Amino acid sequence: MRITLYTDYSLRVLLFVALKGDQISTIGEIAEAYGISKNHLRKVVHELSTKGYLAASRGKNGGMYLKRDPAQINIGALVRDLEQDLKIVECFAGEGNCVLTPACELKKVFARALQAFFECLDKYTLADLLPAENRPQMIRLLGMEPLHSAHSV
Repeated sequence: MRITLYTDYSLRVLLFVALKGDQISTIGEIAEAYGISKNHLRKVVHELSTKGYLAASRGKNGGMYLKRDPAQINIGALVRDLEQDLKIVECFAGEGNCVLTPACELKKVFARALQAFFECLDKYTLADLLPAENRPQMIRLLGMEPLHSAHSV
């Protein structure tokens, strides 16, 4: 299984916004920090807003902030929300051309592996991805100004 670029960008957006704390983030600054197309990020931000991860507004003074506390954003749930195709092999879809499908154990093995993958991700939240000792370096790497907010993550 491979996580799509869309989910990767979604995680990056949430990390960036969480690092800003209660300060508004914009698509432009996120695009610049990561070197990602604004058009791609608009789609990501729209879906994250629709699904309740972000609060976003358009316009001259628009921007976004986390709609939930980072400790309430579960990484496993987020990946499930965003990934469209969790079928590791074609027989997961109930279709395909493999003649072994009716007797093959590979589907069961991959199903257990996928379950273990999500059990691992379910143990983490967005807050876990932002330990205090890493925040200053992350802020520096993203080219953000040092934050002096009482509500920062």
